[in-house]
Amino acid sequence: MALFSGLSEKLNHVFSKLKNRTALTELEIKQAMREVRIALLEADVNYAVAKDFINKVSEKAIGENILKTLDSTQQVIKIVNDELIALMGSTHAKLQVSSAPPTVYMMCGLQGAGKTTMCGKLSMMLKKQGKKPLLVACDVYRPAAVKQLQVVGKSVDVPVYEEGLGKPLKIAKNAIKEAEKRGLDTVIIDTAGRLHINEELMGELRELKANLNPTEILLVVDAMTGQDAVTVADTFNKELDITGVVLTKLDSDTRGGAALSIKAVCGKPVKLIGTGEKMGDIEPFHPERMASRILGMGDVLTLIERAQNAITEEEAREMEKKFKENSFTLEDYLNQFESMKKMGNLKDLMGMIPGFSKMKISEEDIDEDRIVKMKAIIQSMTVKERRNPDIINGSRRKRIAAGSGTTIQDVNQLLKQFEMTRNMMKQMQKGNRRGRMPFGF
Repeated sequence: MALFSGLSEKLNHVFSKLKNRTALTELEIKQAMREVRIALLEADVNYAVAKDFINKVSEKAIGENILKTLDSTQQVIKIVNDELIALMGSTHAKLQVSSAPPTVYMMCGLQGAGKTTMCGKLSMMLKKQGKKPLLVACDVYRPAAVKQLQVVGKSVDVPVYEEGLGKPLKIAKNAIKEAEKRGLDTVIIDTAGRLHINEELMGELRELKANLNPTEILLVVDAMTGQDAVTVADTFNKELDITGVVLTKLDSDTRGGAALSIKAVCGKPVKLIGTGEKMGDIEPFHPERMASRILGMGDVLTLIERAQNAITEEEAREMEKKFKENSFTLEDYLNQFESMKKMGNLKDLMGMIPGFSKMKISEEDIDEDRIVKMKAIIQSMTVKERRNPDIINGSRRKRIAAGSGTTIQDVNQLLKQFEMTRNMMKQMQKGNRRGRMPFGF
């Protein structure tokens, strides 16, 4: 599920109704803003935040003398975009790094928010950036919490420090000493959660904060809980003065109101978001990119970053060479599917391409199972067939279909799609030789 898909569809519907107007009246802007307000509330944005947002947009749209200008609709959309960015924090709030290692990140939150998994995701992200993280098991109350962190640590190849069911403060202090001894520059502390906020939990977290002086106190909240996530963030911030918020399960939430409300309610930025179930599904939170995605304008920068993480420079150069030499094979096609899989789910990726989110694309067109089927077909071919698809005659198609558990029609469809892709590569090369890309780009 694409991030903010429900809100994005509703806002695009509101603005699509305005685009045929040559100029807007004050009444039309007010009507549009009423619809935007309803869309925000349905996305579970805090009531006071939604009201303030609409007041600011309306004041600027009506007060900046944009009425009756030929591009007034575009100007209104720009004002909405600017205000969305401001609402979410204006700029990306980077994780702080200690000038004297190790950097200590204290992760806190309620049970069920995905805190332990997020510790693993964060450690993997930092490891890719050249850091040397250590995970610390300070949740000594929840059954199997220590074991869960060990499993998470093993999956991302990051060491885990634990002392069983000891005192959390003692464990954390010893872990920092261990990190210094082993030359590890980042300590990520998985603190205990509770089903509900209580004094026992807050007392323990305040003790850890006072004695460890962490570089960051990051609150992990579940985006699917909507306004409850905002309430939790506000309470934790009042008790601990957190430095930032990490939103999990944002990919599962069609509303996303928590991401839009947290900064305005508690004054602390969303720093990271969880975008899927895999350990690599974590992203820095960029307000300007998120606003662009909400308004259906795409998010090319995040798409590029994901692509860079999914494919090495050497692989990219090799693929470019194949395009130039027109030697693109079904083996390369298969590798493309694998790279796309690393980048995330297809619907989310398509939402990052400018214009795609506004297109009416059926679920069948972006069906992940369809890609699994296509991979099975290619994997059922011989090496010779993959490298030279032109030899695949009727009997070979029948064998490939039987071997992949698909139909001859499925095999035909894949081969036709591959041929279209290969022809597109030829077109692109012709376009590049003329000094421009094809299709008018």
